[in-house]
Amino acid sequence: RHSDNDAFFRGNRRSPWYIVSFGMIGASLSGVTFVSVPGMVRGIDMTYMQTCFGFFIGYLIIAHVLLPLYYRLNLTSIYTYLGDRIGKHAYKTGASFFLLSKIIGAAARLYLVCLILQHYVFDAFHIPFAATVIGIVLLIWLYTRRSGIRTIVWTDSLQTLCLLLALGLILYEVSGQLDLDFPGLVTCHPGKMSTAVSLFLTTGTANRTFFKQFFSGISYTIVMTGLDQDMMQKNLSCKNLREAQKNMYCYGISFVPVNFLFLSLGILLLLFASQLNIPLPAAGDEILPLFAAEGHLGFAVLIFFTIGIIAAAFSSADSALTALTTSFCIDIAGISHLSGKEAERRRKLVHFCISVLFIGFILLFKAVNNKSVIDAIYTIASYTYGPLLGLFAFGLFTPMRPRDRFVPYIAIASPLLCYAIDRLVFTSTGYQFGYEMLMFNGFLTFMGLTCLSIKTKNYGNTQCRICSK
Repeated sequence: RHSDNDAFFRGNRRSPWYIVSFGMIGASLSGVTFVSVPGMVRGIDMTYMQTCFGFFIGYLIIAHVLLPLYYRLNLTSIYTYLGDRIGKHAYKTGASFFLLSKIIGAAARLYLVCLILQHYVFDAFHIPFAATVIGIVLLIWLYTRRSGIRTIVWTDSLQTLCLLLALGLILYEVSGQLDLDFPGLVTCHPGKMSTAVSLFLTTGTANRTFFKQFFSGISYTIVMTGLDQDMMQKNLSCKNLREAQKNMYCYGISFVPVNFLFLSLGILLLLFASQLNIPLPAAGDEILPLFAAEGHLGFAVLIFFTIGIIAAAFSSADSALTALTTSFCIDIAGISHLSGKEAERRRKLVHFCISVLFIGFILLFKAVNNKSVIDAIYTIASYTYGPLLGLFAFGLFTPMRPRDRFVPYIAIASPLLCYAIDRLVFTSTGYQFGYEMLMFNGFLTFMGLTCLSIKTKNYGNTQCRICSK
């Protein structure tokens, strides 16, 4: 019933916070996460939970630092803040880095989900891969084209419900196959795995210590949620700041047990494989699809798996498509000054073009068909979020104003320098940077901005502090 740009971009600021909170669980768990997290257990035990604990602290920081700023400035695109605080070049740089990161990352994630579905489900019906991709993107375009975020708030909730039901039913089926009751589920662990130890202590490697994982979880949450138009757009559709903060509290709390259930499923699958001597694939991402597709757990699990991975893929891809449309329209095309009908027409055109671009990227990934290339794409997407962290941290916590025209060069140089340092350190010492590279990337951007800044008491149209003093 509402198809104007305000409904598409901000949901008319009428979204119920509890619906937004529930839907964000599915949006943050992409289809890749659905199959990857259970497979993590074999390599790193339950230590991913250390990162999840950091996530919760990150959500609290977003609720009390970033959300008050966004609501006070009445933002539609969060990157508008960079233009007011630093300058036009910083604004365009921040928005461009988001667009690059999101379209590459979202298309790569959707490609991997399409690949899994094609291999384990649609190949049996002789459906071509291109038809699978076009069908999925077409469906997402159809239900997001009119009302955008106003629609997604509700569809994400439905998709999250399907995802969690699928997870619960798979857990039930697997535990039934193992003849485990609830106390057995709590105490079981295969071989060397000790849930209590791996949750809170280190695994004995330099790459995965508790504090390293924990603080990396905080920084990743701030960047991938708080500085990401995709996730923040849902929060900004709430009626007011207080409701948006309640949404963030509830979402932050619920995200921890959901990931714990995914890891628990991984433990049960490894236990099941060890009891029946089932050979496991080398890649952890293929463990759950293997059990689902090859009939080890029954036909019902294949159905639940298909529903769960489609729900996870749709809930992350639809919000990415909407956020990309919003950011391009507001930050790059600048349609805010246009009349209502003309702005709506251009928004629909951008939305359609980005959908076509999604299809093009996915088919390109398929043509390349090289896992190392896909891994490189993920690496590029993760590196490009570092400058956003540095830009926002500089704007929020310093009284200085950098020379705006140099900001794009700093933002480009920082991830390149991070990559060079990562290769040099690995070659010299064998140490592999992990999640902490994001913090280091943001730090380099921050220091570059500081070196090219002048101290001033005038912050321009907006203050850099959260308070209104």
